[in-house]
Amino acid sequence: MSGKASNRARRVAAEQLAKQRAAERRRRAIVVSVIALAVLVLAAGIGVTFYLSNKPENVALPRAATTTGLTVGKDTAPVTVDVYLDFQCPICKTFEDESGKTLQKYVDEGVVKIAYHPVAYLDRFSSGTKYSSRSSAASGCASDAGKFPEFLTTLYANQPEEGGSGLTDATMVSLAEKAGITGDTFEKCVEDQKYADWTKSVTDEASKAGVNGTPTVKVNGTALESPTTAALTAAVDAARR
Repeated sequence: MSGKASNRARRVAAEQLAKQRAAERRRRAIVVSVIALAVLVLAAGIGVTFYLSNKPENVALPRAATTTGLTVGKDTAPVTVDVYLDFQCPICKTFEDESGKTLQKYVDEGVVKIAYHPVAYLDRFSSGTKYSSRSSAASGCASDAGKFPEFLTTLYANQPEEGGSGLTDATMVSLAEKAGITGDTFEKCVEDQKYADWTKSVTDEASKAGVNGTPTVKVNGTALESPTTAALTAAVDAARR
């Protein structure tokens, strides 16, 4: 074989080898892409499965409640007042003492619908008894009995000292009688912590909404700078115009 022919053969062989290597690189890239896509699809599937198994519809809801709280008043009321509260919060008690009757008056007049959000932000201040969570869940039981406002007022009237162990379940059941709640259904609801998951949902949703403390009061979505009766009245009157 002449030198020219030999060189030509080597060039052809080199070109073929280069093409083979390029094709192999493309195949490897395709395999990697397919694997990556499969991993993403699997991850998405796991995420969807997790969401579906934990979506809000799976939470047992009290009467007149959603996963964010519960409502008192007529759906046709032109003004919505959101009240984020913790039954262990002293300032929440002050708000209830000073503004509770005003709010109820607005509700009775059909002017206001109240969306209560009983969160459990202060569990760590109840000596391990999780009073904030337990009282919130119990308020869901009171809503089932159609006595949420009365139960709220009664709990705040008997609010334990912050940092203590809070009220026992038995004490809350006993106090419920003062709110007009009787029968074994409420007691079993409290003891079974029927609405513990609802409390978690309400608390999580409040946190997602940017509510970092209690009491937080909003009138048609706008938070009051100070939760006073004067500020509440002014905001409601402005919203109803």
